[in-house]
Amino acid sequence: MNDAAQQSATQDIVVDEVFPHRPEAIWRVLTNGELMARWLMKPTGFEAVEGKRFTFQTTPGGSWDGVIHCQVLQVIDNERLAYAWKGGHEANVGYGAKLDTVVTWTLSKAENGTRVRLVHSGFVVPKNDSALKTMGEGWKTVVKRLGPLADEQN
Repeated sequence: MNDAAQQSATQDIVVDEVFPHRPEAIWRVLTNGELMARWLMKPTGFEAVEGKRFTFQTTPGGSWDGVIHCQVLQVIDNERLAYAWKGGHEANVGYGAKLDTVVTWTLSKAENGTRVRLVHSGFVVPKNDSALKTMGEGWKTVVKRLGPLADEQN
């Protein structure tokens, strides 16, 4: 086996949706901690400020305590929000395996609304296969939740 075949590959989750809302309404849903708790999970310490560290708490598993450690990497108002998403534990296989990824939200004007593109990047396969599959399906559901909350912002 050559060196390239022995190295792990990375894969991304990509979800693209168009909503009939102004970018400002979608942005508020993405960057307000109270609203974030309604479409994803309740963040602790979140602010849309570059460098800001925050956490999410999800179901623990194996050696992992369920804490997702995040740090805001980029903020361009009404256009882009990116944050590191790290969790899991080296001892876990499957659920709760070590994860070191980035979540990037990009908003762009679309006919009659806003295109929302989520890219959750950096899943190392095969180590993160379980998270890639589960979160790939989960993000599709989560992104759709933005619309009803954006309705409230108009």
